[in-house]
Amino acid sequence: MGIIAWIVFGFVIGLIARAVVPGRQGMGFVMTTLLGVAGAIVGGLVASALGGGPATGLQTAGFLGSVLGAILLLLVAGMVTGPRHRTV
Repeated sequence: MGIIAWIVFGFVIGLIARAVVPGRQGMGFVMTTLLGVAGAIVGGLVASALGGGPATGLQTAGFLGSVLGAILLLLVAGMVTGPRHRTV
């Protein structure tokens, strides 16, 4: 895939992951896109480690793996950073 396709794909995956994970994630366009791209990479690594071979983003398994990878990264980031409390 070209770089533009990775950016669009990452943004869509990042939006889906943010919609699935409960709570408020204070992310902008760039962080959502990076989350989706990183989720696609994590999903691809897990798929290849399980012996499924390389899964591209346009296949159903690649799409689902990318979403699951992004959800996993979002949950881990939430556990590491902890809840944010805003003081007025």
